[in-house]
Amino acid sequence: MIRRIMKILIAFCLLLLLAKSAAEAQKRTPALTRAQTREAETLLAGLGYVTGPIDGVFDPATRFALVAFQKWEQRPVTGSLSIEEIEALRSAKTPTPRDGDYEHVEVDVDRQVLMILDGKGGVRVLPVSTGTDKPFVYDGQTSIAYTPRGRFVVYEKGVGWEDNSLGMYYPNYISGGIAIHGSLSVPAKPASHGCIRIPVIAAREVSKLLPLGTIVLVYDKVSFVSAKSWVENPKLKEAALANSALY
Repeated sequence: MIRRIMKILIAFCLLLLLAKSAAEAQKRTPALTRAQTREAETLLAGLGYVTGPIDGVFDPATRFALVAFQKWEQRPVTGSLSIEEIEALRSAKTPTPRDGDYEHVEVDVDRQVLMILDGKGGVRVLPVSTGTDKPFVYDGQTSIAYTPRGRFVVYEKGVGWEDNSLGMYYPNYISGGIAIHGSLSVPAKPASHGCIRIPVIAAREVSKLLPLGTIVLVYDKVSFVSAKSWVENPKLKEAALANSALY
């Protein structure tokens, strides 16, 4: 009963946060026409950013797509749509993966974005929030909120809200308790305990795109490990998946 009440409360909070986000976005956004907003959505979607419906409405999904674009292009992360942002979108190029175009996921910790590659030239880009690198206390133990870098595989998945105090929605575990998961809070900067947060409104669809065994690369400007050897020799990836499942 308590778990059910908690899930209802979380869902209610989600609706409130989304409504607040949309209202704040409207306040920050200059008076653009619906056609201009639709153009921005079309451009964002064409570049691979996950926008939601292309309907000319600057909703939370559109805002997250714009934030991902601003992060990737290293522009000021305002989440506000303007004529200047539309002009930047018109001349922008699709984000390119660091490890090539095979089926995998890349998390650029420096840019705070996640890319899902389908191996056919397609890419989907979302904003993320990773570990703060600061101490935190959980379940009576002090740890460092660090998002591990390296090559991983999705070895376990969850459905819906995980029954914990961290608010993990459709988690995809890649290392110990570290997962790519939907969250009610995905700020522009690192804010997690180590997990890779993505917008909760995209988490269910992302989970479908990340089956067990999906390769995930997490890197920054000084730390990168390729997984091409796993693609060339699938047994290496199978061994990594079996090893990950033990922990």
